[in-house]
Amino acid sequence: MTRQVFCGGVPIGGGAPVSIQSMLNVDVRDTTQASAQLLSLAKAGAEIVRVAVPDTESAEAFGKIRRNSPVPLVADIHFDYRLALLAIENGADKVRINPGNIGGPERVRAVVKAAKKRGIPIRVGVNSGSLEKELLQKYGGVTAEGLCESALRSANLLEDMDFDDIVISLKSSDIRMNHAAHLLIAEKTEHPLHIGLTEAGTPKTGMRKSAIALGALLLCGIGDTMRVSLTGDPVSEVIFAKQLLMDIGLRKGGIRFVSCPTCGRTKVNLPEIAGRVEEALRPLAAVREKEGKPSITVAVMGCAVNGPGEAREADLGAACGEGKAVLFMNGKIIRTVSESEIVSELLKLAEKL
Repeated sequence: MTRQVFCGGVPIGGGAPVSIQSMLNVDVRDTTQASAQLLSLAKAGAEIVRVAVPDTESAEAFGKIRRNSPVPLVADIHFDYRLALLAIENGADKVRINPGNIGGPERVRAVVKAAKKRGIPIRVGVNSGSLEKELLQKYGGVTAEGLCESALRSANLLEDMDFDDIVISLKSSDIRMNHAAHLLIAEKTEHPLHIGLTEAGTPKTGMRKSAIALGALLLCGIGDTMRVSLTGDPVSEVIFAKQLLMDIGLRKGGIRFVSCPTCGRTKVNLPEIAGRVEEALRPLAAVREKEGKPSITVAVMGCAVNGPGEAREADLGAACGEGKAVLFMNGKIIRTVSESEIVSELLKLAEKL
């Protein structure tokens, strides 16, 4: 088990639930727009939000949105250690730095001193696009071993300064390399790990790749906080991350939806029925999650082979036959309905649950 640190009131590591992060993609200097996007992310389920702080004006704006932020904020700093100091002064709940690009040890020490005084953690790490030249030469390019060594080197630098509230991240856009690097570092450190797949792509591509990369790590028990990196509206990152954690079983609430792929035995329009049921259940899923209720499973099955069994095992299920379906709730047959009634009757039963 990893050590635990706190970003604001959110625990990271030490057996705490995997927290969901995202990042503002608007200019923080436009505080009205930044605050609006921050609120949208929080409403979608983001528990920690990172903000790019590229200049002094941005650091000042960071402080303004931090005062009314519904979630902890992380200041993302590169190149200028003074921006990290200013962001910490302005209320940052965590800072993200790459010790290799903000100057010499004394500048890193200044950031460490300020973070320690405020009692906030520092996230260190590396992306495949910013690996040190000497490590590129040592390993003949970007490798999992190089990413691991770079991240540990950064963490060790802070440890040598008597600072332990560290979160480590190492990300690649290559799924296999990303996975291998995390397997390596998980064996070498007890610091909590921030996982993700960097530059995953547009929502369609990025969700597919992130499901593979993050899902594989989470199933191995690796990852204390996570971000799904998608090009576009960051709200979609949060929604997808939340669903991924639910599907894996690491987060309760919502509705797990199951439907069969159909075959020649299917005698109803299952694709249409399943799509309508899934869409109709979305508002109920959101309510269950918000109220902290346990997750439930709803199954819509197309024939007599696996249908009755899957429907019976689900909290709520429909086993379809020729133009009709048998409805199950909590393992018991409720009634038989016509094909045209399946969606409405399932929704009524779901509301009872």
